[in-house]
Amino acid sequence: MSRVTVTVDAEDAVSRAGVLAMLRRRPEFELVDAHEAAEVTVMVLDQLDDEGEQRMRALRSEWQTRIVLLVRQIETQRLTTAIDCGVVGLMLRAEVSPDSLPQAVLAAASGRGSMSGDLLSRLFEQVSRLQRQADTGQAVGLSYLTGREQDVLRLVADGLDTTEIAAKLSYSERTVKKCLYELNSRLQLRNRAHAVGYAMRHGLI
Repeated sequence: MSRVTVTVDAEDAVSRAGVLAMLRRRPEFELVDAHEAAEVTVMVLDQLDDEGEQRMRALRSEWQTRIVLLVRQIETQRLTTAIDCGVVGLMLRAEVSPDSLPQAVLAAASGRGSMSGDLLSRLFEQVSRLQRQADTGQAVGLSYLTGREQDVLRLVADGLDTTEIAAKLSYSERTVKKCLYELNSRLQLRNRAHAVGYAMRHGLI
């Protein structure tokens, strides 16, 4: 039977070595170098932030890999974002073991999802809250926006243009434009003025 190709993307060498040690002893896996195509990528983060989201989207776009995310902590509002970024396995690092990690990787390789119990409960609560908001016609709350979207939207409201926003947040102009495009598409807004007006009416900024 062919082995599952796995790569590890970690913020530090110690975390990467620890994950590799858990996987190396299992004959089901073929470990490949970072930045190589793999069926499953195990990503290790302290917490999921905008930079981590960018890395996951890039991995998913370039390699079509399934991601198992090991995270020390994660904000509830980022759970659905993680799934949208290609995460099919999500575990708190404190719960990772030589048994649970290989099981999560094998589940990801076969197209099945896995999630730590506490995170799954929080995800259900978030989805239920968003569904209630949709059913009652309430605005999507600020907590649904990513940190980057919050920052960019506030600066748009302050009257800054793309170049000024990029300089202030240390982003590229392309990133700022993409952020606004995705925000307008998701909220079905026409332009920046509409976005600012919408945000102010619904208390998002």
